Amino acid sequence: MDIALFSGAGVEHLFRWGHMVFGVAWIGLLYYFNFVQTEYFKEAEDAHRAGAIRKLVPRALWWFRWGAMFTFITGCVLLGFKGAGLTYDIVVGAGMATLMFLNVWLIIWPNQKIVIASAVQVAEGGEADPAAAGAAPKAALASRTNTLFSAPMLFLMGSSAHLPTGLFSDASVISMIVAFGIVLALEANAVVGKQGPLTSVSGVISSSVALTVVLYLVMALL
Repeated sequence: MDIALFSGAGVEHLFRWGHMVFGVAWIGLLYYFNFVQTEYFKEAEDAHRAGAIRKLVPRALWWFRWGAMFTFITGCVLLGFKGAGLTYDIVVGAGMATLMFLNVWLIIWPNQKIVIASAVQVAEGGEADPAAAGAAPKAALASRTNTLFSAPMLFLMGSSAHLPTGLFSDASVISMIVAFGIVLALEANAVVGKQGPLTSVSGVISSSVALTVVLYLVMALL
């Protein structure tokens, strides 16, 4: 009796399963940080917030950053299985996911390490690290940007498999310039800009939905 899981398709399925599991961990914690923890920290007493930064946040960030890492790795493997038959949707979605992964490892985690170390230092009787005051907003903006990207990224990955969509090689140059231009402009803001409408939970959610609509229309109509 043949066991499907031991075939080439089975191996691909295992990577897709892993991609989904790691992705749930990563995006789930992204939403926890942005919709739950951030709002709690706004209202929590200083002692409770400092305790959470020292004891809770490092644990959550461990799962968060490694969830991002293995989501990215399994995603790259799945793209390899696809070969030259990549749809326009999956290329744009994967591009956004790659920027999100880089935001985690190059902006969010390095800056959160500064904030956590400062909180530990204060708890041990030392002085707060002056760099922590600037590090926290940088991490927050990158995290908000990842939340902004999450809805269109997930939509495009789903549509690549479940909606009629063209190959990336068939996409118009104008469409690609506009779509990637929008994404890269928003990423540039994540590095050197401000939160603007992303400051509130309702703002980042509505902005994410709007970005989904805009990207879909650009890719479908241009």
